[in-house]
Amino acid sequence: MSWAKFAIEALKEGKTVEIKPRGHSMKGKVNDGDKVTVEPCEVEKLEVGDIVLVRVKGQDYLHLIKAKNQGRFLIGNNRGGINGWVGHNCVYGKAIKVESN
Repeated sequence: MSWAKFAIEALKEGKTVEIKPRGHSMKGKVNDGDKVTVEPCEVEKLEVGDIVLVRVKGQDYLHLIKAKNQGRFLIGNNRGGINGWVGHNCVYGKAIKVESN
C-alpha cells in the first residue's frame, strides 16, 4: 500500500490534505519530514516547477513538474533525477504550502 493512499483518496474527493513525506530527493524544496499542504488542482493550470503529488510507473511521489508537452508532464526530483512522463490523470494534487519540521 502506498504511503500516499489516504491523501490521493481525499484529493480525489476534492479535499485539501497535509502530508509529511520522507526522503531526500526533494531536499531544498521539501525536506525530510516537512509538513506539506496539497490541494486538488486543475491540471491545465499546472506549470513547470510546481510540486505535485503524482503516480509514475506505479509509484507515488511528491515531485516537480520538469516539463509540459500536449497535456503530459515530465516528473522529476530536486536533485536532477527524472521519473518519466505522465498524463493528467496521474497528477492528484499540487503543493501549496511547505512548513519546515
